[in-house]
Amino acid sequence: MRRRTPLTTLLTTALLAGGALAGQTAAAGPAGADPVRCVPAELHAEAHQERDRADQLRRLGAREAAREADARADVLERRARQCADADRDNGRPLWK
Repeated sequence: MRRRTPLTTLLTTALLAGGALAGQTAAAGPAGADPVRCVPAELHAEAHQERDRADQLRRLGAREAAREADARADVLERRARQCADADRDNGRPLWK
């Protein structure tokens, strides 16, 4: 069994941690690249399209694909509800 000195262990740990941090920051991309848009009407329209697609798939017999389309529609509806709630709750500041 080989013994390592504390300095070697410390340097090895520092190099590994530095490499992991450098890899994470390079993969993250620019900070403000795409702002998230929150338009409830558009999200509701997309959800409606997904529901229509799910109905069509169900008529064609593709039950699994229809379930996935329904799940996507549920997610879009939930996001639209969250956007509407955020718009309603984040009104004017109290001091204005």
